[in-house]
Amino acid sequence: MAIKRRMVLVGSAALWAGTPALLRAQTQPSGDTIKRHGFATHGDLKYPADAKALDYVNPDAPKGGNIKLAGRGTFDSLNPFILKGTPAEAVGGIYETLLMQTQDEAEAAYGLVAESIEYPKDRSSATFTIRDAAHFHDGHPITADDAIFSFETLKTKGAPQYAAYWQDVVKAEKLSDKVVKFTFAHGTNQELPGIIGQLPMLPKHWWATRDFEKTSLENPLGSGPYKVDSFEPGRFIVMKRVPDYWGKDLWLSRGMSNFDTMRYDYYRDETVAFEAFKAGDIDYREEYTSRIWATQYDFPAVKSGAVQKAELHHSSTLPMQGVGFNHRRELFKDRRVREAFVHLVDFEWFNKTLSYGLLTRINSYFFNSELAATGLPSKEELAILEPLRSQVPPEVFTTEFKLPVTDGSGNNREGARRAIALFKEAGWEVKDGKMTNKQSGKPFVFELLLGEPRLERFALPFKQWCERVGVQVNLRTVDPAQYQKRMDDFDYEASIVIMAQSLSPGNEQREFWGSKAAETKGSRNQMGISDPAIDKLVELVISAPDRQSLIMRTRALDRVLLWHHYLVPQYYSTEWWIAFWNKFGRPEKLAKYEPRGLGFWWIDPEKEKALGSAQK
Repeated sequence: MAIKRRMVLVGSAALWAGTPALLRAQTQPSGDTIKRHGFATHGDLKYPADAKALDYVNPDAPKGGNIKLAGRGTFDSLNPFILKGTPAEAVGGIYETLLMQTQDEAEAAYGLVAESIEYPKDRSSATFTIRDAAHFHDGHPITADDAIFSFETLKTKGAPQYAAYWQDVVKAEKLSDKVVKFTFAHGTNQELPGIIGQLPMLPKHWWATRDFEKTSLENPLGSGPYKVDSFEPGRFIVMKRVPDYWGKDLWLSRGMSNFDTMRYDYYRDETVAFEAFKAGDIDYREEYTSRIWATQYDFPAVKSGAVQKAELHHSSTLPMQGVGFNHRRELFKDRRVREAFVHLVDFEWFNKTLSYGLLTRINSYFFNSELAATGLPSKEELAILEPLRSQVPPEVFTTEFKLPVTDGSGNNREGARRAIALFKEAGWEVKDGKMTNKQSGKPFVFELLLGEPRLERFALPFKQWCERVGVQVNLRTVDPAQYQKRMDDFDYEASIVIMAQSLSPGNEQREFWGSKAAETKGSRNQMGISDPAIDKLVELVISAPDRQSLIMRTRALDRVLLWHHYLVPQYYSTEWWIAFWNKFGRPEKLAKYEPRGLGFWWIDPEKEKALGSAQK
């Protein structure tokens, strides 16, 4: 489960923390149902009903000031819920959800629009009581009708992932103006109450006269702490804090949403965006390129202290990033072919020469967490995998998954030899310097589609590594909107893909790996993975009855995915690299699973004044 937090740069999930006896006593079920101020998939809630504030915020943070951020590419829509168009940054954050996930627990969420959640012990349904104070920006109260409208509209007219994510939610019914009940298909998915709690509240009365399935640049109506103030398509959008936001006094909201305005200026080129940051036109920047972080943050403002740098270690899962193949194409259906590309990568040379040794090789779809498969399968994993033995790669049972390691010299002969051998086993041979299919005589040629120029830093060496064994790779970099359209339509052969996971995997795994999602345009199963054994493992993850079984089932899934070689793993950093102009205040305690936490920052008037004087 990955409940979206409102506003900016707040990620998902955290490890479950033990709960004091007093809190456990407060949350014991009575009768056949459990009614609480929040929901934890496994274990218990950390924060009691009378909590004053989250541990990782400053509840006394001052309100005010403005922050300038960079948007990427362009936008032509203010509707973030459909496939059509490219939505503007942060516009989805104007819609509040029934529950809100915290950033120091893995599987817990607390009532936001809903003041309470009630569910039977078998978790076959969830009933939410909506706060009397909750209302949209036009003053219209949020009701059960809005919740039902939101669910039915997103499931039937929204992007495909909504229908897939909520496929086990079979009915939404109104029990009263402020009480809505969702019924589930079965009681085996422990997460469903929390999953439906992620439902954003759409205003039924506002959408009654509008077409939800069309892109729109009409200023949308939401219910959150910010609303759209002004914009020019493709150029900028300004989000303005709502001074009479209905939830400003909730304990969940204290110390958050502190800026008066948040402005996103759009840049099509990352180099231009970086120059804008250096010039003070952008206040905050996250750096994703190790070369730039290592060599270009020495400009005068950094040396004077006007710009601050920080390297923040985090404990959440790291996204799997790699060269992903479209398995709908015949060229990549053979596992030996896919594995051959893994051996061609000279990561040690790349990291040393082009990345200043700052990167870590990703060797799990749940990297940096207890969910990642390591070593050989444990006894618990074997019990899960044994019934699928004939359907999964044999190495799953016999061999620890390890990525090839080179000497970093740039001459990866052993990797090339291994790759050629694998191609040969799959029916290919090097003929006249080209990898050629033995039956058809056709050369191995494919297009590597990229959505931004910075990815060429790895793509160009990858192209050269492939050409050493006769495989022709044609690089094509397109603008973000065109890239997203082609990926949604599965109109590509290979691309650099990123798959972010939470620490509490659940329903969304169907979207990543499920056979049904592979056939649904716009789904997150962009690589087209369709395998009955993986479908079964996904369902086991979803139906895990407790945290320990969830860990073991996820490890089993991870192990099988890795040995299928669906992509060529790349790298990531175990730290967030951020830089910002020195005008902000930050909480003393960082959120364990979202240490960047820009949504918890505020403008420090004294620092801002000093910064202004220094700049003059």
